[in-house]
Amino acid sequence: MKIKVYIVRHGNTFEKGDVVTRVGGRTDLALSASGEVQAQKLAQHFVGAGVAFATARSGPLKRTRRTAQVILAAQPAAPDLTTDLFLREIDYGPDENRPEDQVIARIGRPALEAWERESIPPPGWRVDPAAITGNWQELFADLRGEAGNHLVVTSNGIARFALAAAGETRSDAKLATGAYGVVEIDDDAARVLEWNRRP
Repeated sequence: MKIKVYIVRHGNTFEKGDVVTRVGGRTDLALSASGEVQAQKLAQHFVGAGVAFATARSGPLKRTRRTAQVILAAQPAAPDLTTDLFLREIDYGPDENRPEDQVIARIGRPALEAWERESIPPPGWRVDPAAITGNWQELFADLRGEAGNHLVVTSNGIARFALAAAGETRSDAKLATGAYGVVEIDDDAARVLEWNRRP
């Protein structure tokens, strides 16, 4: 039985020229115009590749729900979209919705690099890596009995822990906006087939 989980990061929430901030779970931004385009590209890519989804879930934030809705709108027989609260973005604590230069000034570049490389949260960020990894492991276990392709749309701070849940470490766990990874599940393991692929 082939089971694949397509883990998608939502599209852009900022446009060129905007002041980009670290948007976490307390900041519910909609997709920007370019984010809508990214969602459409994902939708067309999956249909063009013959990827039909048996189930679909997203976090509760506008940016993740909208990305999932656009992808599903292109599917010939789309499943219902469900909301999974663990897929909500992490809470960046005092750095929530602050520009990167202010974040780096507070925590230091090494702390930010440790997050990007090893998913080690900087001081003050409200995130439990073990719990999020466990949530991914539970999701993979739940999907073991459901053949087909499964869509999961979330944010970067949550998506990166799917790698650990599949027993993989990478020097860069980040998913770019509008990018996705694929995890294959069988009876006794989960394996990462692709990561950070954009259509």
